[in-house]
Amino acid sequence: MSTARIVVTGIGASSPLGGTAPESWSALLNGESGTRTLEHDWVEQYSLPVTFAAEAKVRPEEVLERPIAKRLDPSSQFALIAAKEAWADAGAPDVAPERLGVDFATGIGGVWTLLDAWDTLREKGPRRVLPMTVPMLMANGPAAAIEMEFGARGGARTYLSACASSTESLAEAYRHVANGEADIVIAGGAEAALHPLPLAAFASMQALSRRNDSPETASRPYDVTRDGFVLGDGAAALILESKEHAEARGATIYAEVAGSGITSDAFHITAPDPEGSAAARAVLQALEHADASIEDVVHVNAHATSTPVGDVAEYHAMRRVFGDHLDDVVVSATKASTGHLLGGAGAIEAVFTVLALHNRVAPPTINLHDQDPEIVMDVAREPRPLPDGDLLAVSNSFGFGGHNAVVAFRSV
Repeated sequence: MSTARIVVTGIGASSPLGGTAPESWSALLNGESGTRTLEHDWVEQYSLPVTFAAEAKVRPEEVLERPIAKRLDPSSQFALIAAKEAWADAGAPDVAPERLGVDFATGIGGVWTLLDAWDTLREKGPRRVLPMTVPMLMANGPAAAIEMEFGARGGARTYLSACASSTESLAEAYRHVANGEADIVIAGGAEAALHPLPLAAFASMQALSRRNDSPETASRPYDVTRDGFVLGDGAAALILESKEHAEARGATIYAEVAGSGITSDAFHITAPDPEGSAAARAVLQALEHADASIEDVVHVNAHATSTPVGDVAEYHAMRRVFGDHLDDVVVSATKASTGHLLGGAGAIEAVFTVLALHNRVAPPTINLHDQDPEIVMDVAREPRPLPDGDLLAVSNSFGFGGHNAVVAFRSV
């Protein structure tokens, strides 16, 4: 692989905290929660046991022109909104189409389109099924929408590794730029699975919090009273290019993508390896690629879904990696504010990690009142200043199927 340094020059997001990356970051630092009671008729219609979620604060139909929106599944709508913001933030770079790539992710894909089409088929017959159904439901829809919007002909790839998906997309985007396969890559992930079926299914497997009476406090990573995650939707995108390329065009540089690691547990389809050995290897791979030591890491944006088992397993992985140095690492668990965006989670958390380095402040973890005594870490409960000098931060993502993906970022 080339020794070129790969940097982030643009960011975009549509999240439960805000319609843009700056709005989402500001709300995160303010300790806001993006979780709210769902105001949809189908919640009562299906007697859902969980009546809240972290819906994107700005719905995509409020942003996109109607002719565009109606031809895209909500997952692709979110992806396009985030990518357009990131592209503009990067200065709308002038790049040859053949040198522009897309690496984008989703965990579930066009579930709204699929299930709406099934309802139409059952209730109205096959002639009423929309001809755009397949292009809208296919999992590569978000990547395709971005590719066509920007005329990217350097490859448009889709990653589907459950909740590790968009961190994998960043890892692969890093590799594609470093290998000289593209000058610029639009990377990230999107999810729009706030549909009654996924909500019912996640609730059935006891994965979701049941705090219907207090949704804004439902996601509480590391707290002894945590009882599951909060389902969220939205998207985030990052523009990656070589440092040399960015400097040549006078771009603003947020942070360097220093390295990445991808491993698998081969343990269980939903449960993480309680020892965290493969997750730990992913972190160590990222640090090795970054030519960094464990002592260089000052901040971790943890996967931290707020499940009783998952939070402890990730802690064991991090303690396995960092040993005593973990006590000197500031940990943020931002899903407490955003909920869990599934295939989009790694992307929004990467944006937050980049902004933490850029602004030298670790974001707070809300709803943590009584930290689990099994999890001995320095978890930021208020915005925490990060030190001066060269900083290294890590963003963790772990998904069903035993997928582990980690990206390391360095301050610039």
